[in-house]
Amino acid sequence: MESAEIRRRWLSFYEERGHTVVPSASLIADDPTLLLVPAGMVPFKPYFLGEVKPPFARATSVQKCVRTPDIEEVGKTTRHGTFFQMCGNFSFGDYFKEGAITYAWELLTTPQDKGGYGLEPEKLWITVYQDDDEAERIWHEVVGVPKERIQRLGMKDNYWSMGVPGPCGPCSEINYDRGPEFGAEGGPAVNDERYVEIWNLVFMQYERG
Repeated sequence: MESAEIRRRWLSFYEERGHTVVPSASLIADDPTLLLVPAGMVPFKPYFLGEVKPPFARATSVQKCVRTPDIEEVGKTTRHGTFFQMCGNFSFGDYFKEGAITYAWELLTTPQDKGGYGLEPEKLWITVYQDDDEAERIWHEVVGVPKERIQRLGMKDNYWSMGVPGPCGPCSEINYDRGPEFGAEGGPAVNDERYVEIWNLVFMQYERG
């Protein structure tokens, strides 16, 4: 599947579920704490902080991003880049963890001929923040992911912020198992080259000072 089709399916999926499609903002951040946009949520930061009332309850976008902290890692791993496009879906007081998790699973595992990405559920591993019992419960009891494919990691891996003042919170990552030819078994807690992160669900419930 080409990147253009990945973007098209993403926006179509969320638009069908009540999200307003928002065009990518400029790569030059309209934010005094940033030079370039490093994440898809940056254009929505005033809404999350309560500085501006959002004109919609749900939004989706494919945002141009640059990650300058990753420059030294490019070429050393299979998962670091500098300029890329980040697909995102956002809720402003409408849905939270359960909605975000179930939407993600639906889009990833729905067959391609029905509009999804067609990934095999048994190839997907989940990580949650170390004390996020709620997220683990949703993944296991609501979605049906076996507990042995759900791992808890600490702040370094499963707590997200932009690195500057603003929204932050625990996150839950979805990882794809590329197979034994790419390394040892044991999930993303053991091998993040074999088990590659493909989605990061950020639960922005706090504000970093």
